[in-house]
Amino acid sequence: MAEQLYHEMARNGQEVTWIAGNSTAPPGQVGKSRAVSLNVFNFVEKRMGLPLPIPTVSALVRMRSEVQKADVVVLHDCLYFSNIAVFLIAKSRGIPTLVIQHVGFVPYKNPLLRLLMKVANSIVTRPMLSRASQVVFISETTRGYFGKLRFKEEPELIFNGVDTELYRMLEPGETKSALRRDYGIPEGQPTILFVGRFVEKKGLAILEQMVSQRPNYTWAFAGWGPLNPGQWNAPNVRVFSGLRNASLAALYRACDVFVLPSTGEGLPLVVQEALASGLPVVCGYETSIADSAMARMVRGIPIYPGDDNRTADEFLTAVDEALNPSVTPKGGSNALREFAISRYSWRSAIEQYAKIMSNLTQSTNGGVLSRSSGRIFSDS
Repeated sequence: MAEQLYHEMARNGQEVTWIAGNSTAPPGQVGKSRAVSLNVFNFVEKRMGLPLPIPTVSALVRMRSEVQKADVVVLHDCLYFSNIAVFLIAKSRGIPTLVIQHVGFVPYKNPLLRLLMKVANSIVTRPMLSRASQVVFISETTRGYFGKLRFKEEPELIFNGVDTELYRMLEPGETKSALRRDYGIPEGQPTILFVGRFVEKKGLAILEQMVSQRPNYTWAFAGWGPLNPGQWNAPNVRVFSGLRNASLAALYRACDVFVLPSTGEGLPLVVQEALASGLPVVCGYETSIADSAMARMVRGIPIYPGDDNRTADEFLTAVDEALNPSVTPKGGSNALREFAISRYSWRSAIEQYAKIMSNLTQSTNGGVLSRSSGRIFSDS
């Protein structure tokens, strides 16, 4: 989502400086916009699946230099050391801060991690959100979690956009069979897709139970992380790491159902991508109500903490139903795609963000964030 926002704002004529850790490749230069990779220590995520990059001293110096040049600072979530540092630098310089908050509370199984998350939200996230110039929530779930907080300005709700030209249904002459051959996926049996990081909060333990109970289904996993499904020794599992853009979009079209038993999320972009691809979606109930309008388009299943077997059973029932043509919702795949197109427009999202940033610059220095000269610092 952060990368798409970078590209869309750059195409809109803004000068955007993307800064993030060098754990993954940065986006390419677009016009005057550029990406800067920071040196970070990322051992926490590699060992525990918890995204917590630690910036080096040189990275902090670079962040300070870039922030001083910005008209607006955009932060994706609060609980990152780099984002905390950038927020403090921006506030000390009187630079407006826009925080895009994706998640609320993640109910980790480990009680220590749950406690740390609760404490971190209390002493870091809530104070940052209450002091930010403007807050944007990307889901109704996250907005509800922080609903009692006092903000400087009324928070906005802006759903992520989805590239509906890239994520699409099969075109004439294109077949699932041919796509499956390209990916080495067996033909003649249902293929269930998961896209995301291989970490606890995404429900990998639940998915492992589902894989073992439906050996006649092929399970395609696109992502990476410490809980790699390739280590389950399950012959019906296919793992794809490193897929992006067109290669990932084609994998959606090769599959039959999208499944995401995750917890503690807002509205994951992968759900919107699946809908735009015309795939039935089976996800956690909390995810299904992240957008109240979406709840009728997906199958929302409760996640039972500590009872992966029960959760897996109910998810599998929903997956089985999604594969049954006789219980397909009215309009089928076309209805899912039309909903995604009408509801999750990048153009609409970008227009809302541009308006917010223009208002922020007007309130601080009387200037207007013009299409040609606006300079935005985006840290994620």
